[in-house]
Amino acid sequence: MRWRKSFEGLDTLVAERGDALLATAVLLIGSRTAAEDLLQAALERLMRHWNRVRGDREGYLRRIMYHLAVDQWRSRRRRPEVLASVEPPARPDGTDALHLRQALVQALATLPPRQRAVLVLRYWEQLTEAEAAETLGCSIGTVKSTASRGLSRLREVMAAWAVDDALAWKGTGR
Repeated sequence: MRWRKSFEGLDTLVAERGDALLATAVLLIGSRTAAEDLLQAALERLMRHWNRVRGDREGYLRRIMYHLAVDQWRSRRRRPEVLASVEPPARPDGTDALHLRQALVQALATLPPRQRAVLVLRYWEQLTEAEAAETLGCSIGTVKSTASRGLSRLREVMAAWAVDDALAWKGTGR
């Protein structure tokens, strides 16, 4: 009973927004298991400060997730993350969207931490430039320039993969 009073609203937050929070964590980290760990760590930090948080607790939780993700990227900077490779299907079978999503997650993993965070905030979370700047603790101009550079880099990565795929398909005689 004491727990209910001290963390009132936490179970509702997790029940209503847990799937969306986990989806964001997957995009930030790159794998579901690591995303679950990230969300768990963020929830633990939120619980430590639960009584001091006023206003938007989900926003506070998301801010914790972004900062924890950036901390992890910094610690892994010299050890790049390896995600599963995506091979095109022999014939279209309705899984194209899944392959495209996996390719996008892989492409995001090639970006520097700040670019990845900005793109997730702006285009996945659909935050405004001002909201993203506030969440990341930087200026609006930094968000704009970082998003521009991140999108440019994503286009380069995806174009290079398209050329590689075309050469691979051509080499197989298909």
